[in-house]
Amino acid sequence: MSLQPASLSAAAVALNRFGLGARPDDEAPGDPKAWLTGQFGRFQVRPTGFDALPDAGEIVEGYRDRLRAMRRDARQSGADGVDKDELKSLQQDFRKEVQALYRTAVNARAESALVTDAPFVERLVHFWSNHFCVSADNPQTTAFAGAFERDAIRPHVLGRFHDMLVAVEQHPAMLIYLNQATSVGPDSPVAERVAERNPKRKLGLNENLGRETMELHTLGVRSGYTQADVTEYSRALTGWTIGGFGPGPAGNDSPDAFEFRPGLHEPGARTILGKRYGEPGERQALAVLADFAASPHTADHVAEKLARHFAGDTPPPALVARLSATFVKSGGDLPTIYRALIDAPEPWAPEPLKFKTPWEWTISALRGTGRRDLDGINVAGIMNQLGQPVWRPRSPAGWDDIAASWAAPDALLRRVDLAQRLARPAAVREDARALGPRLMPGSLSPATAEQVARAESPTSALALLLVSPDFLRR
Repeated sequence: MSLQPASLSAAAVALNRFGLGARPDDEAPGDPKAWLTGQFGRFQVRPTGFDALPDAGEIVEGYRDRLRAMRRDARQSGADGVDKDELKSLQQDFRKEVQALYRTAVNARAESALVTDAPFVERLVHFWSNHFCVSADNPQTTAFAGAFERDAIRPHVLGRFHDMLVAVEQHPAMLIYLNQATSVGPDSPVAERVAERNPKRKLGLNENLGRETMELHTLGVRSGYTQADVTEYSRALTGWTIGGFGPGPAGNDSPDAFEFRPGLHEPGARTILGKRYGEPGERQALAVLADFAASPHTADHVAEKLARHFAGDTPPPALVARLSATFVKSGGDLPTIYRALIDAPEPWAPEPLKFKTPWEWTISALRGTGRRDLDGINVAGIMNQLGQPVWRPRSPAGWDDIAASWAAPDALLRRVDLAQRLARPAAVREDARALGPRLMPGSLSPATAEQVARAESPTSALALLLVSPDFLRR
């Protein structure tokens, strides 16, 4: 089979590069650009699966309540500490409950992608969730991972960058993941009280959220900030936490919501990137965030990532410049930036520009075989198998968005195996020879069509289609 798919039609680009992959019953859009912008009015912020997620805060709070009760009982009984077997059992139960919530949230994400009438906007949700990523690498972050995408990303994907930024930085998942929930100003009232009671106990500043906000979420690594700027911004962030976390008195015990605790906040004005911020309390970090959101460096950083996602692994400089200018001029209005992306010629190039990540390929394969529900499919397990576990990137930088990270031979073999499994039930209702032209209108290569037609069985034909060069790229 030829290694290169055919030239892509504008309809195929809209369905597969901007969207999440065509479905068998999708009509090829006659006006692809209008089809994309029309989705802004059809996007469902809280689809059924996300809306029905169990409450992560209740699960975490219930675990903490049981742990506190165990410690209290141990003290009252005069024991040296909590019974180790009892503690291990409690922790195992908590991990099981959290993993069940995680799998439910992953399924909600996948089902939303299967049934959405706004696949371009749904793709943008996935883009921003990876840009502002958390990693479910401990039980408490895992519990909040689905809620993070539901509550911090989805409501703002068609809003302003600044509003999404604030929602992200104040979300429990981010505050736990980057250790902000327990960061304490060295000269804060709480730190001073603790030092008076126990001089050997040192409460400290954590710079993780401050650093990643500047390096990854907003300004970008080449924007000229210094370590001193990171430290000063991290001091401004002190007091940003959630209920029940960190030292000092809490306003509430619920970890479901952001909470500002004045007692943890480092007093005094901060100077960051040459500007003095004298705002009191919570307002100090908010003022800094507003300037980060409006910075031309942030515009450049976001523009480059959008251009890479939609127009190739090496972002076209002219496209980056136009998207950045639109970001600045619009004040970070995301639909205005998306329209500039749609109107640009570069994302409409007829040659395939991107190799699908495991998530993109899996969703497009499920959509392409006509699924509108998961019907027992374990999406979390599939993504583990394919090497891109949902909400579990290897670093705060998120998953790579370039072909070199996903096109290794062993990774392709795993897709071949999964294609066979997905094709087996679907081949009963879908003829791959007729399906190919519907999924890639005007764009199916003759080589792929020939291989599909010559396959030894309907299942093999459909599996070949799903791992063809045409389908692996967008």
